[in-house]
Amino acid sequence: MNAFRDRPLDGVIPATLLALHDDFSIDEAASRKHLRDVADVEGLSAVTVNGHASEVHACDFDEQRRILEFSLEEIGDRQPLINGVYADGSHAAARIARMAETAGASALLVFPPNSMSMGGQLRPEMALSHFKTIAEATDLPLIVFQYPMAGGLGYPFETLLRLLEEVPSIKAIKDWSNDAMLHERQIRTLQSLPRPITVLTTHSAWLMASLCMGANGLLSGAGSVIPDLQVALFRAVKAGDLPAAQAINDRIYPLAQAFYTPPFLDMHNRMKECLVLLGRLDRAVVRPPLMKLGAGEIAGLRRALAAAELLPAGAVAAE
Repeated sequence: MNAFRDRPLDGVIPATLLALHDDFSIDEAASRKHLRDVADVEGLSAVTVNGHASEVHACDFDEQRRILEFSLEEIGDRQPLINGVYADGSHAAARIARMAETAGASALLVFPPNSMSMGGQLRPEMALSHFKTIAEATDLPLIVFQYPMAGGLGYPFETLLRLLEEVPSIKAIKDWSNDAMLHERQIRTLQSLPRPITVLTTHSAWLMASLCMGANGLLSGAGSVIPDLQVALFRAVKAGDLPAAQAINDRIYPLAQAFYTPPFLDMHNRMKECLVLLGRLDRAVVRPPLMKLGAGEIAGLRRALAAAELLPAGAVAAE
């Protein structure tokens, strides 16, 4: 039975990283260890693979299939697995969806096709056709990845409502609208529909504020480093315990500032470096065009980890 058939797709859902060898091939053993480290955290609702955090843009179909397979082998008995669907073509996306269902995924995170960035917001029928093509290929619940409108890939609010009405297998959105007013509108509207749609925030740069608006979950690459803090913050906000939430957020803040500073594309690169500094990963290798961070930025990440009280006892926080 699907993990989300009879319960909401909500709560704390980390998006995991992908460990690589120096020759850029997948380091399966290190990736499995990372999956175990994350999945062992109490209080998670699921774990995401083949997302932005795992550099899905640089992984071919066979690699994505293998990543999902070994992820299920490693933690599938402990956590539901959400698989990303990253493809520009609708039929390619449907192929990934079928693969993920066959392998044993519990839900799908559907990225917007980059091909829609040049005016697709003016053609809502394109988004509808894309999601219907995927929905026809699988019975798995779908998560709509809502991008910022300014980049051309976000779904206008009315288009989003049509998607939710016409594609009943959509159960949640991963909201990266990067617009506080729109974010709150989506939370208030979508979670109050006759068929409630969970808003999974991915505004990790301002997570506490987002959760205080009422989002019923979060799906975030930062969960690859701080899943325990995300669980604690989510629980504190839901309990209405403002002092506890503020105290947890004080620890998250330095890392959010470090992860999401420009250039934004290095956020998961930085998370890998943090796992190395924490002794959870042997090396931080990213696939081109991403590039290794400089020593100065890595030193800054060490200071952020120290400020977040995450470095091992006795570790030197200075350069």
